[in-house]
Amino acid sequence: MTVLVLGASGQIGHFLLPRLDAAGFGWIAVSRREGPDTRWRVGSLPNAMPELPPLRAIVSLGPIHEFAAWLVANRLPGTPHVLATSSMSAETKRESLVPEEREVSRRLRDAETTITATCASRGMPWTLFRPTLIYGAGVDKSLTPIVQASLRRRIFPLPAGRGQRQPVHADDIAAAVVAAIASPFARGQTFPIGGGERLLAAEMFRRARRSAGGATFPAPIPRLVLDLAALMSPAIRGPVSRLDSDLIADNRELERVLGIHPRAFRPSPDMWRPRR
Repeated sequence: MTVLVLGASGQIGHFLLPRLDAAGFGWIAVSRREGPDTRWRVGSLPNAMPELPPLRAIVSLGPIHEFAAWLVANRLPGTPHVLATSSMSAETKRESLVPEEREVSRRLRDAETTITATCASRGMPWTLFRPTLIYGAGVDKSLTPIVQASLRRRIFPLPAGRGQRQPVHADDIAAAVVAAIASPFARGQTFPIGGGERLLAAEMFRRARRSAGGATFPAPIPRLVLDLAALMSPAIRGPVSRLDSDLIADNRELERVLGIHPRAFRPSPDMWRPRR
């Protein structure tokens, strides 16, 4: 039986496919462009999917609302195990000062509910993951753009922030997905997943700078300057408002049920370059 991987060309998929091979799982990957071998199919959610064989599991690593819409609209043969990555933003942005971020949180929670309700009505097992800030493959939209821009400009901004952060490596999420496919105890579970270390936001930025792989000038940004910038630029109001808030995950169930212990935040220069 085959594992279908949606969003395989993204940062988690980069690590997941080799892990599936190592675990002995056959897989099919669907992406908008042709992949490197015949196991890749061209397609996209929610309305342009290729014909699929019977499946052991479906892993969604892309936008969860698009996956939820496809799952509702399509009756799949058998009862494959449905696994999907959501985000801790479902909770951390629930009360955001920015309406667009509150909407992101609502859409995430609605998609999670749609998936679990659809699976329950069809007898399909399900597992959801809520990662914190993801890094490791050089394609994330959070830390990597800051590192890459700083290397170009030779100036690395270091925002002041007392809130705790828990960056999680994409490969640790991939390991959790493979473990969940193999474990009957993962069914019907939503797992928060953060890195193996909690550190202050300011320290997270300092470590990212030290690991950038090039010389940069550190540019500390006082909180007053950040608050003034947020007043003038609504786009950064949400991130600035959370710098003193803890954005962390409780990994206890992940560790107990799946035996996954994510690594500490010790980035290296190759983690800020896109993987091929």
